[in-house]
Amino acid sequence: MTDRTSPEGTGAKGPDELRRQIEQTRSQLGDTVEELAGMVDVKGRAMARAADLRDKAGAMTVQLRSTAAQARHTVQDRATQAGHKVHDRALQAGHTVQDRATKAGHTAHDRALQAGHTAQGRATETGHTLEHRAEHDMPWPARPVVKAAVRHPRPALVIGAAVVVVVVVAWRYPKK
Repeated sequence: MTDRTSPEGTGAKGPDELRRQIEQTRSQLGDTVEELAGMVDVKGRAMARAADLRDKAGAMTVQLRSTAAQARHTVQDRATQAGHKVHDRALQAGHTVQDRATKAGHTAHDRALQAGHTAQGRATETGHTLEHRAEHDMPWPARPVVKAAVRHPRPALVIGAAVVVVVVVAWRYPKK
């Protein structure tokens, strides 16, 4: 403030400047009074603070919701990607198993064919050997029967099995 008793103060050099200084002093005094009134108005300050806190809480709520939505989308995308990876791996594993099973089936089929051809060759060779023996080593009454058994082995096997059963039963259960 200005010292009114001092002649060397900030005195006005004219009425216009004096009016301007008075106006400036009134303005500063008004601002000071407003500041003091604001400091004294506890209820108003509390309401203003509450409004500020409400605004901050609202902004934070919006930010948290946005962050949560973004996290949800991220998790959903990652879960979808993981699901696709698992699906692709399962398909790949299924194809691998299917390929291995097909190869194993082909291998078994080839071995079975080879075993069948081998068995057929041996059976044919045995048949030729039996036919040759029947032709050269058998007496005449047995020769046509053995030749027929070589040409048609099933009926001969059935008849042979029946004869074996009759012999076993006769031996096992003799008449008293």
